[in-house]
Amino acid sequence: MEVNPPFFLPASWPTYPMGEVCRKGGGDIQTGPFGNQLHKSDYVAVGIPSIMPVNIGDNQINDVGIARITATDAQRLGKYLVRAGDIVYSRRGDVERRALVREKEDGWLCGTGCLRVRFGEGVVIPEFGAYYLGHPAVREWIVRHAIGATMPNLNTKILSALPFVLPPLPEQQAIANILGTLDDKIDLNRRMNETLEAMARAIFKSWFIDFDGHTEFEDSELGPIPKGWRVGKLADVADNPRRTIQPSDVPSTTPYIGLHHMPRRCIALDAWGRADEVGSGKSWFKKGEILFGKLRPYFHKVGIAPVDGVCSTDILVVVPKSAEWHSYVMSLVSSKDFVDYTDTYSTGTKMPRTNWKDMGNYPLAIPPKSLAKAFQDITEVFYHRIGQDVHQNYSLASLRDALLPKLISGELSLTETEKMVAEAI
Repeated sequence: MEVNPPFFLPASWPTYPMGEVCRKGGGDIQTGPFGNQLHKSDYVAVGIPSIMPVNIGDNQINDVGIARITATDAQRLGKYLVRAGDIVYSRRGDVERRALVREKEDGWLCGTGCLRVRFGEGVVIPEFGAYYLGHPAVREWIVRHAIGATMPNLNTKILSALPFVLPPLPEQQAIANILGTLDDKIDLNRRMNETLEAMARAIFKSWFIDFDGHTEFEDSELGPIPKGWRVGKLADVADNPRRTIQPSDVPSTTPYIGLHHMPRRCIALDAWGRADEVGSGKSWFKKGEILFGKLRPYFHKVGIAPVDGVCSTDILVVVPKSAEWHSYVMSLVSSKDFVDYTDTYSTGTKMPRTNWKDMGNYPLAIPPKSLAKAFQDITEVFYHRIGQDVHQNYSLASLRDALLPKLISGELSLTETEKMVAEAI
């Protein structure tokens, strides 16, 4: 049964409820297992990854810190295992966010709190389906039909009713290829940033944790430290400027960073929104300052501000006391040891939070300022390149999101779009 599309499109492209589209290809829409099928005690350190809402990024699955189950449980819950080409959604909260399952994620579990869309064969190119579901009008349709004002909820009935535009397969493939070219470049930049971050982290560990190159040490309450160093705390080299601002005082187009914009265990922040998206109080920050997610610190959300803007009050702004300490402070507060420390001292059972007082008291062996400057001189080129890649990714993602509705509606031809993409990358 054809239905009305959520936006203007060429008359020759039919629109069906997504549930019907899935059935045409032999697929379906299904929830993940419920809580009584999989308990907290069932998760293990090594095993089959279980995709949770927190792992759903912007059309990709983030496996950092992902939960895992045993092979025995995976076999028991076989109907919930995903296949390459599936699309997973969060059932509650940020319900418009979706992720395409790639080959490397084939056989993982669609975990508790998620929904899985399977198009089957011969009707929908999965990559096209994932891009279509990222169309602004489609995302808005999902949010509008989700149940619950405070915490939106999604279910199979809602997704089954979603109007799905069905171009011929050649057009689907062409659209997916064009937009995929932009995503491939974004992914390449992200992998380069991961390498640069790992290089800075390795040097930090060598110089400031393992004390490589030092031959003279002296005793301290932290154990042996290099001669000429001193025992101190984070607050000796960094500060937390409290710059709260009311929503009414922030221009609507000011860049806004919330926790959902911050990836886990990655300092490169290449996504942000606008201040008018959120009505609550905010803190403002400057480009280059360090942002630390204080809510559920074990999520390990720490990054460098790519622009001047405002952030959620669940993010702490950390500023080195002088420029030569920037790379040192960045590497320290983004380290696993520091994040584990903040998690240990966080307060609250369901929604644990850390605070600057505890963060500032983090004990450390403070090196001479000259050594911090030498580290800064070496690593600032890494961070500069990361910043360049971040801004290119933001531009490429903005272009992709702008082209998507124009391609699907037929407003832009494939030839015009291919030229625009070639110029952008």
